[in-house]
Amino acid sequence: MKISADLGKATTSQNAPLPQLGLVCITASNAVRYRALTRKRLLQLPTSEQQQVLRELYRDNLQRLGTALDYCATHHIQLYRLGSALFPFADVPPGDAVLAEFQEALRQTGDRAIALGIRLVIHPDQFVVLSSDKPEVIDNSIKILQTQAQILDYLGQPRSPWTAMEIHGGKSDRAERLVNVIRDLPEGIRCRLVLENDEHAYSALEILEVCRTAGVPMVFDAHHHVCHERLTTYEDPSVAQMLAAARTTWPVPEWQLVHISNGAEFFTDPRHTDLITTMPSAYRSALWIEVEAKHKELAIEKLRKEWLAA
Repeated sequence: MKISADLGKATTSQNAPLPQLGLVCITASNAVRYRALTRKRLLQLPTSEQQQVLRELYRDNLQRLGTALDYCATHHIQLYRLGSALFPFADVPPGDAVLAEFQEALRQTGDRAIALGIRLVIHPDQFVVLSSDKPEVIDNSIKILQTQAQILDYLGQPRSPWTAMEIHGGKSDRAERLVNVIRDLPEGIRCRLVLENDEHAYSALEILEVCRTAGVPMVFDAHHHVCHERLTTYEDPSVAQMLAAARTTWPVPEWQLVHISNGAEFFTDPRHTDLITTMPSAYRSALWIEVEAKHKELAIEKLRKEWLAA
């Protein structure tokens, strides 16, 4: 199925820069893949062996990150989302000590990303809930974010939303708590933190208000928006309106980051399709788009041929 012809209509001038389409973590092929390790497997090992296993895994995944940068450079991809499990267990002993051993190698890799013009972002996992009713969950969430921020620091990435750490709002109807927690975050986290609307707890309007109050940027996800509002098209005026409103929360408007996905079985299905077949026409003015489709680089290639070239 080809992308609808009318979705190639640009909302900016023909001289405006085209959106950069971002690769999310891995490729559909085996070109970009990472090793994993479960907590059960790690704890089955003698304590004396745990650090060595992590050391080998971190070294391997760092090399694979280098391969990912090679892939992005070769395929002219300038936006890459790091996997949140790139260095598993780095937030607890013995992982944090092992990660520190790779500071120089991480810095070299991060410098290379900068030299190649590849923007790095990260989306910490679903266990990060800054609006939880449980203080221990909030504390653990901050610990996870602190580790991710440390990785970005080791990579030598800017302490700004250019290197975005993207999270959702978490528990619904907890906006005030969410704002208060964000305001008290360590600077290494807060300076990179961005919030994304979702299809369940926080609508685009609600997360926009949180972002404005907390002073952090908003990542607009058009598909989450249509799911939450039960819309029938990406051409609903609210999509363009929310995109524009979200842009005002970024300290540099040209850094605005957005997400796109399509529903697997029906338009408002929250499950993702293999490829992107429908794009909001308003997204022609979005300069940085993370493509959240199962077939990853194939979806990017399709969009380039059928949407950006239209």
